[in-house]
Amino acid sequence: MLHLPVLRWGQPYESLDIDQVVHFATGEPIAKVSRANGGLIQRDARKAPRARAVLREFSIDDLITRVGNAGDFYMNATLPMGDRTQTPDEFVRAQSASTGLPERLARANMQKNAFVLTEMRNILASLTRGLSFDILSRGHGEERGVPLSYQVQSPVVGLVLPSNSPGVHTLWLPIIPLQVGLVLKPGPQEPWTPFRMTEAFFQAGIPREAVSIYPGEGDVGAAVLENCGRTMIFGGTPTVDRYRGNPKVQAHGPGFSKIVIGDDQVDRWERHLDVMVDSVFANSGRGCINASGIWASRHTRDIAEAIARRFAAVRPLPPEHADASLAAFTVPGVADAISTSIDADLQTPGVTDVTSKHRDNEPRLVKQGRADYLLPTVVHCDSPEAAIARKEYMFPFVTVVECPEAKMIDAIGPTLVCSAITCNTELRRKLLDAVNIDRLNLGPVRTTQLNWLQPHEGNLIDFLFRARAFQTAEL
Repeated sequence: MLHLPVLRWGQPYESLDIDQVVHFATGEPIAKVSRANGGLIQRDARKAPRARAVLREFSIDDLITRVGNAGDFYMNATLPMGDRTQTPDEFVRAQSASTGLPERLARANMQKNAFVLTEMRNILASLTRGLSFDILSRGHGEERGVPLSYQVQSPVVGLVLPSNSPGVHTLWLPIIPLQVGLVLKPGPQEPWTPFRMTEAFFQAGIPREAVSIYPGEGDVGAAVLENCGRTMIFGGTPTVDRYRGNPKVQAHGPGFSKIVIGDDQVDRWERHLDVMVDSVFANSGRGCINASGIWASRHTRDIAEAIARRFAAVRPLPPEHADASLAAFTVPGVADAISTSIDADLQTPGVTDVTSKHRDNEPRLVKQGRADYLLPTVVHCDSPEAAIARKEYMFPFVTVVECPEAKMIDAIGPTLVCSAITCNTELRRKLLDAVNIDRLNLGPVRTTQLNWLQPHEGNLIDFLFRARAFQTAEL
C-alpha cells in the first residue's frame, strides 16, 4: 500500500505511528500516512531559518519562474507520491476517493491551483501594489525618491489545512516565491495536494529544505501554530473567533457570502437567476465564497422557488460520473447533525424549506453505504431575524431572506463576498463603505468568481511583511 511519510525539511521520515486514508464509500484503505507529533515539530522548528535562507539564494523573479514551471508539473507530470509515483489521473481519483468530491470537481480545483502558479508574477505584482520585488528581498530600497523597508515576520508560514475543498491551497501558493518557507499540516482526508504540490516544487528546482509536511491529529496542528511565527488555519466560526486579533494567525472560516438585490433591480430578478444558482452550487457548495444567502426586499418567495426548481433534480452520482456534482460527507455523523440543525430552525415561524416539495418530500439526507449526502436546500425567511439566515453549511444550501433595502447592509452581518445587483448610486456608496464586507462585487457577478489579482481575506504581503521606517547614511 502507498505510504506517505512525514517530510522534515524535504527529507522523508517514517513514523511508528500510522494513520490510514480510506475510500469514503467502501472503507478500503488507500494509503498509510506517517503521523507526526508536537515534539518532532518543536525540534524541527530550530531549522526554520534555513528554509528562508535557501530560498534567498534565488531571486523572487527566479522563484516565480520556478513555481510557474511547477504548475505544469503539478497538472501534467507523473510525480513521486510517498514511496510510489502518481499520475494526474491517479491524483484525481485518490483525492475524490478520500474526500468525497466528484472527480470532475477535483480536476477543476487542480486547474485552479495550476492557474495561480502560472499567473504568479501578475498576482504578486498586484498584492505588492507594484512594489519592486528587490525591496522585499533586500529588506529595503527606494521608490520615487522615498526610502522603503519591509521586514519579514517569520522565516516560515505554518498552515493547518482542511479536507473539505482543495481550492483553499491557492492561498498559500504565493508564499514560496516570497522567499518564505512552508510548514504544512494536511487535512486528514486530503493529504494529496500538499504532497503533490511539494513534489512539483522540487521538480521545478525549489530547494527541498524549504518545505516540511506534518500529517497528524489535533496536537500536530497546535504544534504548528505554536512553533511558526506566522500561521494560517482553516475551521469553523469558533476557530475564527479564537484567533481574532492575533497578528500571528490568519484564520479562515465560513464566508457567509451573499447576493443582495437592490430595489431598482429586484423586479428583474429572473435575468440574474443563473448567477444566483451558480453562486450557491459551484464546487458542491463547499467553499467560503459560495453564496449562503440571497437578500431582497420583495419577490423573495419567487426567487426561492426558482432556485429550488433548478436544484430539484440533483442527486448523488458515482464520483467518476461525468455529471456528478454533489460531494459526499466522509466524517460519520456530520451530515446527520447538519440536517437535524436545519430541521430545528425550520420550526421557526416564517421559515420554510422550499426545496422539499420540489423533491416530492424526499428526505434531505441520503445515505448510500458509508457515504452521506445532503441534497441542495433552499430556505425562505420572511425576515432577517430568523437564526437560520445567519448560517452556512458545507453543501449547496442557501437562505433567501426578505429584508427592506434600508436595513440590508447592517442585517447581512459579516460577509466575505457580497455581490450587489444594483445601479442605485447611494446603495453602492453604502456598500463600498460597509466594513462588514470583505470582497465586494458590484453587478451580477458570481460570488465564486474570484479575481486572483485581488486579496482574498487580507493581503498576504501585509500578513508576512511589516512596513517600517528606514534611513541610511554614508560612512
